[in-house]
Amino acid sequence: MKNLILILFVIGSLSYGQDKTDYSKKVASLDSTIETLYSVISGDKGEARNWELFKYLFHKDAKLIPSGKDNEGTHNATFMTPDDYIQRSGKWLVENGFHEVEISRKVQTFGNISQVFSTYESFRNKSDKEPFMRGINSIQLLNDGNRWWIINIYWQQETKDNPIPKKYLSKQ
Repeated sequence: MKNLILILFVIGSLSYGQDKTDYSKKVASLDSTIETLYSVISGDKGEARNWELFKYLFHKDAKLIPSGKDNEGTHNATFMTPDDYIQRSGKWLVENGFHEVEISRKVQTFGNISQVFSTYESFRNKSDKEPFMRGINSIQLLNDGNRWWIINIYWQQETKDNPIPKKYLSKQ
């Protein structure tokens, strides 16, 4: 009986955690990390998002920081954790459909840190021809020697009073 219990314990220990998905390739490069970021928040109406993968992209102290004008016309920033973002936006993304597509990227890197200005267009459905919104994500990342971590995403939407400059619309 003791041997049977020991065998069951060993088998259980070996299989524990093996059902976890290995996301390491999703953060192996700067490109794969940013591509994963855009793909994980995108989906048609009714399509669930992989919030486990979303959270995997971010450093434990990371912030998501939307900015823009409030009702009084003052420019503000809101600071959220990845969990806050999921709570505030997750349901809306699924109920309305949302595809964010990167159309231009400007990267600056020094050592193990990178700053990326990533210009995006947003669509409700993958088949939409015209975006309902555009803007720029300012993404700060850290490579710890093993993988890329998103430290912060700070973004602002384009407005008619604040159009995206041409230098952030070109691929070069």
